[in-house]
Amino acid sequence: MDFIDYGIQIIGSGTQTRTQCPKCSHERKKSKEKCLAVNTIDGCWFCHHCGWAGGINEKEYKVFEYKKETKLPKNVIDHFKKRGISEGILEQEHINHSNKYNKSWITFPYFYNSVCVNVKYKTANKDFMQETGGKKCLYRFDKIRRSDQKTLVITEGEIDALSVLMAGFEATSVPDGAPNPESKNFTSKFDFLNNTEKLFEKFDKIIIAGDNDAPGYAMVKELGRRIGYEKCYVLQYIDGCKDVNDILKNHGIEKLRNVLSKAYPFPVEGIIKPSDCTDDLLNEFEYGIDKGLSTGWSQLDELYTVRPGEMTIITGIPGSGKSNFVDCLCVNLAMRHKWVFGMFSPENWPVKRHAKTLLEKVLGKSFDSDEYGQKMFKNQIPEGMGLLDNYFRFILPKDDIISVDTILKYARILCLQYGIKGLVIDPWNEIEHDQKRGEREDQYISKQLTKIRRFSRMNGIHIWVVAHPTKLYKNSDGDYDPPTMYDISGGAQWRNKADNGICVHRDFENNKTTIYIQKIRFREIGQIGEMYLEYKYSGNYNQR
Repeated sequence: MDFIDYGIQIIGSGTQTRTQCPKCSHERKKSKEKCLAVNTIDGCWFCHHCGWAGGINEKEYKVFEYKKETKLPKNVIDHFKKRGISEGILEQEHINHSNKYNKSWITFPYFYNSVCVNVKYKTANKDFMQETGGKKCLYRFDKIRRSDQKTLVITEGEIDALSVLMAGFEATSVPDGAPNPESKNFTSKFDFLNNTEKLFEKFDKIIIAGDNDAPGYAMVKELGRRIGYEKCYVLQYIDGCKDVNDILKNHGIEKLRNVLSKAYPFPVEGIIKPSDCTDDLLNEFEYGIDKGLSTGWSQLDELYTVRPGEMTIITGIPGSGKSNFVDCLCVNLAMRHKWVFGMFSPENWPVKRHAKTLLEKVLGKSFDSDEYGQKMFKNQIPEGMGLLDNYFRFILPKDDIISVDTILKYARILCLQYGIKGLVIDPWNEIEHDQKRGEREDQYISKQLTKIRRFSRMNGIHIWVVAHPTKLYKNSDGDYDPPTMYDISGGAQWRNKADNGICVHRDFENNKTTIYIQKIRFREIGQIGEMYLEYKYSGNYNQR
């Protein structure tokens, strides 16, 4: 999307510019007045006449009038004083007071692109509400975007963010607290991260200060995964303190400053202490080791399941249905486990072709023909496409060289914005490879697969790489035997680097697709073996 797609005409250059508003200028007497302020770098705009605001690739949002009282009531000031927060901070952050529905509310404004896009209301008894239709974004978004500090603290609530400001650190808060880790819409609770990758890039260190409880732990882990563990830090809380405000009110500013200063890095592969594994081992001891998720086919589950942080190599002779099998597997994971996927599948381009095949799998009906089964109805298409929007994003770089690094760059953005749990690279030979002079093919492949596998582990994403075998030869019956990972160009490195290896082999005459599980690195995920599927007209499979 670009500004022109919203009817916005950009004249001249520069980061901040003014132009006519396509929503109201044509209805005004002063139709040529440039009332629309546009930031060409951040891709956002705001009309100073009609209040229209928005951004490229994001939904339009409501704007609210927010007036700061000249003086807060004494009881509000005293309430914050007991929590260690000064009147100066309240004034600085435009904290207000309101009487609604027979209750006394403290108000926290959310400013985004210089306008108020939401207001949170809280009482001393921890009742809360917010404006209907308010935008979900980080608290103090405008201030942290303009900040010169290199460390940012992300808290679970606005009062915690104010506490961090008291200690002299830059602060923000998630808009709705920490979601229940068991909730079905846990992933969607982080939609406020959309279009924030540039915001986080400006900070060298990001401290995630969730509450010292189960939802807080889950929030910290998910934010770290999305932002990138390598630049995120966590806190060691003082005994008896649930959050940073507890530290401030019970131990003072200097102690809070000391705790924030001693934030320690996320446990990262290759940089961990044995004790970092204590909680995981205790959990595993009590509940058992984490196993993979169901593929949607019970017979396949006996051989292969799917776990975040692993890499699966898929091979098979041309036309055997490798891509179709992976697409079907992803749809099963999306529908059953609410996984979100990044799809780099140039052999399925244009994107509408790939979207159509996924739509068939979601609806279980054919798009083009009812020759072999039921054809979908026209009115099912918009609903089905809306469902796909919840779980799939296509990686389609326009100007970048499509290398492994490029794909992973976009996958990192998708991880931050949408929390993808799966990434499909299909196929390997459509990637532009920069093999150095004198570097053997197997050395190059080893290096690239190591990079992909490390990315999967660091970001908690399962990655499927589809790779075609090299030249194959027919057996004595005139057929091709199922290839192995050794038959892919580069040989043994494919098998050595894979966590899991699968061959998809189709017998067209008998409509029998055999799934050969050729490698399983971890026994809790599955085992070597084979199972059979029957291809359906909609691109799905039945177990035989």
